[in-house]
Parts: sequence; structure tokens; C-alpha cells
Amino acid sequence: MMKPPAADPGIGFHYYQIGTVRLLQSRTNEAILWLEKARTALSGVPNVHGRLASAYALSGETERAGAELAEARRLNGGDLFSSVTHLKANGFWGSPKIQALFEATYFAGLRKAGMPEE
Repeated sequence: MMKPPAADPGIGFHYYQIGTVRLLQSRTNEAILWLEKARTALSGVPNVHGRLASAYALSGETERAGAELAEARRLNGGDLFSSVTHLKANGFWGSPKIQALFEATYFAGLRKAGMPEE
């Protein structure tokens, strides 16, 4: 009898990456599906909750967005998710084209989820 293949220990990060790409493509419903999978696999990673907060907010689910943003803040234990300005200053957001996609989706969603600008 054959043993089933071992689960990929990095699968949660793959889900997170796919969800992030879908978010940047403004494919919000798909982003939510992948980011929810990532949250299941990586429940203790604040950035997963932050991306999911943004996606929920962009889809109009503000209550769920607020809960995910609160969880990102709790897990981070610092001030990374205190404001959009602070988050932008403490991350690498890629080339100018990719930065523009983050601005139009991720940061816009975080604002809708209740994250202040400053």
C-alpha cells in the first residue's frame, strides 16, 4: 500500500502568495479564497490577516475586515499595522508598477478596514 504524499510544509506561504497576487489583480473574491486557506495554514502570521482584512474590506465585508485587522495588530504585537504610512515605511513593495497595485488594492482596502493614514 502506498503512503499518501507528505503535505508541503510551505503550502501556507504558497496560498498567501497566490492570494496576494489575486488581490493586486483586483480579483478580490479569489484573493479571499486563497488568503483564507493561508490563514488556516498560517494562523499566527500577522501579514496574512492584514491581506485578508484588505480583501474583505474591498468586498464590502467591513466587520470581517475589522476583525482581521485587529488580529494582525494583536499578532504583530508592535505598531506595524498602526497606520498605512507606518506599514508602507516598514515594507518592500516592489517596483513602481507593483507599488501602484498595492496602493490601489491592499492599502485602499486597509483604509476601508479602518486603518488610519497616519
